[in-house]
This record gives sequence, C-alpha cells and structure tokens, in this order.
Amino acid sequence: MDLLFNDALKLQRPDAFSIMVKPTGPLCNLNCTYCYYLVKKKMYGGENDFRMKDDLLEAFIKNYIEVQQVPVVTFVWQGGEPTLLGLDFFRKAVDLQRKYANGKTIENAFQTNGTMLTDDWCRFFADNKMLVGISIDGEEHNHDHYRKTRTGGGTFKKVMKGIELLRKNKAEFNTLSCVNSYNVNYASDTYRFLKNIGSGFIQFLPVVERVAFEHDGASLILVPPSYSDKAAVAEWSVGAEDFGRFLITIFNEWVRNDVARFYVQIFDVTLANYVGELPGLCVFAETCGDALVMEHNGDLFSCDHFVYADNYLGNISTSSMVEMVKSQKQFDFGIDKRNKLPAFCLQCDVQYACHGECPKHRFANTPDGKPGLNYLCKGYKSFFHHVEPYMEFMAKELKNRRAPANVMTWIRNRENQAVRPLIPERNDPCPCGSGKKYKNCCAGYQSFLK
Repeated sequence: MDLLFNDALKLQRPDAFSIMVKPTGPLCNLNCTYCYYLVKKKMYGGENDFRMKDDLLEAFIKNYIEVQQVPVVTFVWQGGEPTLLGLDFFRKAVDLQRKYANGKTIENAFQTNGTMLTDDWCRFFADNKMLVGISIDGEEHNHDHYRKTRTGGGTFKKVMKGIELLRKNKAEFNTLSCVNSYNVNYASDTYRFLKNIGSGFIQFLPVVERVAFEHDGASLILVPPSYSDKAAVAEWSVGAEDFGRFLITIFNEWVRNDVARFYVQIFDVTLANYVGELPGLCVFAETCGDALVMEHNGDLFSCDHFVYADNYLGNISTSSMVEMVKSQKQFDFGIDKRNKLPAFCLQCDVQYACHGECPKHRFANTPDGKPGLNYLCKGYKSFFHHVEPYMEFMAKELKNRRAPANVMTWIRNRENQAVRPLIPERNDPCPCGSGKKYKNCCAGYQSFLK
C-alpha cells in the first residue's frame, strides 16, 4: 500500500522544480574557513578547468525552460564564485534564455561573495532585473573572522564596495549571512548592520559541519550525516542553543519595529507554517527533493548540501533531466525527510514549524538514544516556542484580512498598558474578604489613613 501511495504521489508531481547551477563548480577566489563546497574539488580528481562549456550551457537552458510546466522559470546561479566566469558568459546565458523562452517569463538569481563586482556587472544585473544575493556575515570583525582571501586577509571592504556599486546602479540585492561560532554572539549588531546597508530581505544560514577524524587525503574531510566513522562538529559550527538565542534576539527587535519593513526569511517561513501554507524554504518543508544542484560539467545531485557520490543522479548530457528529477532515487531522498523523522520529533509540539529541518544536520541522537535528531533541535525548539504568541496574533490578522504588521501595535499596547487596581463601589463586597460592604470596611480604613 505504501509503495502504491508513493508511486501515485510521484506521478502527481508537476514538472516544476529548481536546479541551482554551479557554472564554476567549487572554484572560488576566496578561502572561507567554513566553506563546505571548496572541498568538492576532490570529487573531480585532478581537474583544473571548472568552467561550464558553452554547448552545455545552451543545452541546459533550452531543456530547463522546456520541461518546466509553469509560466515563470527561475535560474539560480551560484558557486564557488560565479563572477570568475566573466560577464560575457552571463550575457550569453541571458541571450539563450531569450532565445528559448517560448513565451515564458524568465527570472534570474545570482549569489556572489561580492568581491569582484564592478559597475559593468551591476549595470548588467540592473538591466536584466537579476536579483543579487550578497554573502556577508555582519560588521567587519564578524565578516572577516572566517571569510578570508587565499592569503588569509579580510574581505569585508571589498564586499562593501560591491554593495555600494549595486546601490549606485540600482541593482536589487538581498543578503545571506552564515551564522557561525563567532558572529552568533553579535545578533543585534548583525541585524542592525544588515538593515543599515539596505538589505530588505535577510537570510540566516546556520553553519554546521562535521570533520572526519581520519581521512586519506583523497576523500572529503567534511562528512555527510550518514557518515558512521568518528567525526567531530567543526569548531566554526554554531552551537544549537546559541543559534536559538541568536534568532530570538533578532526576532524580538523585528517583531516590535520592523514587520513589513524588513523581511527575515525564517520569520516569514515560520508564519507560513503556522497558518498551514507552504513555507517556501525546503529545510522547513515536510518533504524536499525539488531543489537540485548541477555541477559545471552537467552532473546532477539531489541537493546543494548533498553533493556526495551517494546522491549523484546522472548527467544532463546523457540522461533526461525530468527522468532524473522524477527518479525513484530522488523521490526517496525527498520523502525520507518526513519518513525518517524519529518518534521523538513526531511527538514534538513544534514539529509543524520545524519538520526536522535539513536532513544534513540530523546526525544527533534523541534523548532515548535513537539516531536522526537534528543537531540544532534545542535552538529551534526554544525559538519556535518563543515566537508562538506573536505568530498566533499575526495568523489571526491574516485570517481576518488585516495586516500582520498590526502585531507591533498589539505589543506596544500590551507592554505599555498601566495596570490599575479595580476600586469597588461603596456598597460592593469588600475585596479583603471580610464579608462587609466596602464602605463599612476598607473604604473607611482608607479614609482614616488620609
């Protein structure tokens, strides 16, 4: 019965999915300490040329647009660092999108570390209405702690120059901040800094990696959750409870001052889950599998966080894109997010909001010793419990077709309300419990005191 049900689900899924493209593979001009992707070079042996070939670029764009059964098709470009390819590569990509659009609307999102941006790049983004995601971890000391050049220098000033150029050329951008063992201690500073630089949409990504105790030099030192040999949480990883406090600190400021002014992805996603809508972020969805990643050579993997040999689906040059996306292997990967949750999670009162978060982080054990608990569980649980009354109010406002931003007034009224003691009328029973009328009891005593 379960197999038939799963097969039916798979057949019902529309041909609408996202493939993040890594046109430079893991190649990057920086050497960030916590980067999980630089090490992927080892998967391609001694290969040095990580530039996507023009014929593969055209084949991908043509096929990707054709198979999407939706009117709007979004391309997501990431790395490594995609600007290493040069502007002409992406001019060609946009020309090919126009060539094969066939009446569909084409959108582009471009994630970059921002250090190589120029006026030409920023004008290109603005002219083609590309949304630019800038990786920045907060103020200079926060950002430069782990985000280094290849020679160990800081990168903050170059990123800020890139942001200035984006603003100058009126190119739309948002920010992605990795929350790690250092900047987790500067929640308010980080949030206010991101607002001040003009980020209207703020994303926080918890850094969680495990390092293998032993490795042969050819294998990946950063290991997947299924890794059974000895491994330790990397020193740059954020602590679970620290991450919870980080989110709560920022939420407390946002919910009082910034609702509908600044958008923080995890807060929007939490509200969506609270009202029963699709969250729009795979890690908090019940299942996953519709956000894949393609390497520079056309290799397709289940997810950006699962570029491992076990999650290899095939190559778009030799296999059908749709068949790989709809394969049993990919379907199982997506449905396992729900089906492999331990009983401890299924009984949790905030499962509706969390859904076990990303499977990549499920390497901890439950209190009863069962595997599959998310490493960040304690942090998320404290955060989701903290935000519940505010989410409940905003959900009611949405249900009644009112603005969720009304929560700010509700909080101010609640926190500023002066609690006045109730003074009974003269003939009411005295609140002291004597059984006498108030005028014959405490009222007379109060008069005597005066």
